[in-house]
Amino acid sequence: MRPTRFALHRPASVGEALALKSAHGDDASFYAGGTELLVALKARVLQYGHLIDLKPLSDLRRIEAREDGTLVIGALSTHHAIAGDPLVRKLVPAYAELSGQVGNIRVRVAGTIGGVLCFAEPHADAPTLLCALDARLRLVGAKGDRIVAARDFHLGEFTTDRHDDELLASIEVPPLASARAAYRCFRHTERPAVGVAAVWRPQGPRRLDLWVGAITGVPTRMTESEKAAEALPGELPAAEAWRQLQPAVAAEAETLAAVDDLHGSADYKRHLATILAQRALEACLT
Repeated sequence: MRPTRFALHRPASVGEALALKSAHGDDASFYAGGTELLVALKARVLQYGHLIDLKPLSDLRRIEAREDGTLVIGALSTHHAIAGDPLVRKLVPAYAELSGQVGNIRVRVAGTIGGVLCFAEPHADAPTLLCALDARLRLVGAKGDRIVAARDFHLGEFTTDRHDDELLASIEVPPLASARAAYRCFRHTERPAVGVAAVWRPQGPRRLDLWVGAITGVPTRMTESEKAAEALPGELPAAEAWRQLQPAVAAEAETLAAVDDLHGSADYKRHLATILAQRALEACLT
């Protein structure tokens, strides 16, 4: 099936893109990589009279590091570009690795990090790790810029905190310093059935950030498992640390509000969450 007819606009600036969205309102949508949007348009799940193509906006494809070590990724950066970028590989290697595994090569070359975040399809990799990394999203609109924590951005399936008159400009990942991050997932049909992200911060007050994604409509924090990790005595070998953490992780996984779908049953996903948490945690603690 083909999409319904639409007008394609190619603005030369962010301001022009926002003006076009304001002029056409609900009959217009921003268009980045199109790997999610075009599928929905062809299925006629979504219909718009106007698409605002953001690809000409090169400023939104920049990847750079600030003086304090914060990594800034432009929202139009493709998964392929992120996976191979020297700064990302140096500062947040776990995210470079994740980006290199997204979908297939066609999706990685065309799909953008901003498109994935704004489309908010639950079976996606990026949101889970960005939550664990304490990432922030910069949104721009006619009323100015605002910053939203990645963990507050997704409100439900296909629903975000982005206002209709805003576009996502960049993603900011704070410095990891001595922290270690890892993401592990199990895929069906090139999408994660379940994904688990862990970030272990051993310096200062020890802290674990453990998030599970694709199992519910939004990434879910495993707070009880985090508390158990912070109570671990001293420096333990990864295998021993997991032996002590496993009961807490398994118990919390059983409480996750998983749903049955094409990617597996709820019980199957809860079991996967425990297995993937072990793999992510061992990668961080080794």
